[in-house]
Amino acid sequence: MDTAREATSGIDRPLMLLAGVVVLGTIMSILDTTIVNVALDTLGRDLHASLSSVQWVATGYLLSLSMVIPMTGWAIERFGPRRLWMASLVLFLLGSVLCGLAWNIDSLIFFRILQGFGGGMIMPVGQTILAQAAGPSRMGRMMSIIGVPMMLGPVLGPVLGGLLVQDASWRWIFYVNVPIGILALVSAARILPRMEVRGHHRLDVRGLLLLSPGLALLAYGLSEAGTAGGFGGTRTLTGVGVGLVLIVAFVLHAYQRGGQALLDIRLFANRAYSAGAGTSFLFGLALFGAMILLPLYYQIVRQQGALAAGLLVCPQGIGTALVMPISGRLTDQIGAGKVVLFGLAVTCIGTFPFTQVGPHTSYVYLLGALFVRGIGFGFTMMPAMAASYSNLDHADVPRATTSLNIVQRVGGSIGTAFMAVMLQRQMVHNLASLGARSGSANLSTISALPSSLLARIGAPLAHAFGTTFWYSLGLVAVAFIPASFLPRRVGARVTPGRAVPSGHEDSDPVLVLGPE
Repeated sequence: MDTAREATSGIDRPLMLLAGVVVLGTIMSILDTTIVNVALDTLGRDLHASLSSVQWVATGYLLSLSMVIPMTGWAIERFGPRRLWMASLVLFLLGSVLCGLAWNIDSLIFFRILQGFGGGMIMPVGQTILAQAAGPSRMGRMMSIIGVPMMLGPVLGPVLGGLLVQDASWRWIFYVNVPIGILALVSAARILPRMEVRGHHRLDVRGLLLLSPGLALLAYGLSEAGTAGGFGGTRTLTGVGVGLVLIVAFVLHAYQRGGQALLDIRLFANRAYSAGAGTSFLFGLALFGAMILLPLYYQIVRQQGALAAGLLVCPQGIGTALVMPISGRLTDQIGAGKVVLFGLAVTCIGTFPFTQVGPHTSYVYLLGALFVRGIGFGFTMMPAMAASYSNLDHADVPRATTSLNIVQRVGGSIGTAFMAVMLQRQMVHNLASLGARSGSANLSTISALPSSLLARIGAPLAHAFGTTFWYSLGLVAVAFIPASFLPRRVGARVTPGRAVPSGHEDSDPVLVLGPE
């Protein structure tokens, strides 16, 4: 009776402390996906490396993230979330320190890959800890808390990176993780729940050898499409093609092995889970795809610096952060379906102004649209994820979380590559209509043009951004389809992840709040 009453009364102090520890860790790994991007030119100069080599500082991190995520669910069952969380933090911090000490481009790329192996597990392990501790009745509020770093990280990363590169050194992009990570480790040792692992599946080695390289190759191929200028390149076709073959082979393998596979794909037979995953995938396409468009518009068309471009994107993150607590509470009270549909509608309203951008569009108008767009994000992404957990058994949470993170990672990679390619094509087309020689132009060469020339071609460049934003708006609109299948009422059958009395015959892991 006490447990049931606590689950419906709200988020208590131990659960808030738990959420704070998780946010401390996750915000580091998410910031590091974008914070380094503004320092690529500086890294090339200081380390005497070409742009193609420096690009691997970002790409290597993303590939290592993709490779390690699939085994997270098994590792949680094998070692427990507390141990895995702390081990991931230590590995991430070690990689961060070594990156700051790097002496050439090869050492920096190697240490970034090491850092990614730790960072890739932080987010799914943190989500698992909160999902099991909160239970379905408080899932919306928990997901809204962990959603803050997920939404703010891509926005604040370039701002923080620009400040550190401008006023300190590129090495502080990595050293800044050290005090945050130490605080997260100390807090985790005192607050994180300990889990008694009663049993676990053997590691699906064949599945791991299929899925991890498949995701890494897919991410690599898509990143090549976004940076090299299209989906027809040899590296893009090879990476995407081989990656998809390996992923399809894993799906067939997982279907045969059932619950013994690295990921249990039978979870997608659950309507709420598959609808939430589908909504997250499509929304991730639009969200992360647009995150490459916004800074580029400010830098190329409006000729703002990296720091100013990052600051101009901040209203989106502010809008998201402000409504996250409200959306989480509403999700727990009226169901995710209604909240997500409202959020998608608001996102469409906030995105439409960017389809009409010009070279002199009012900054006030754009900042207001970004704020509205951020509100839409806050009512969409995390409520959709919360709905995915609503009908799952307690023991299914680790692997369900891993699958959701893979879906989001793939969606973000596809969205980023797709928007970059569409933008480049629109730029080439619009410049060609002026009689300019643009057949070999790409984002890098266009952004490197003199300011006087960029000002003269501002109108066609702005029109290219506006046309590309129509694709983003279309992806948000398509997300209404899976969102319409999300549960529109509250009534989950799962019990919260609290301590199981001694002698209980249930085989689920035991989750106990408090120090070990």
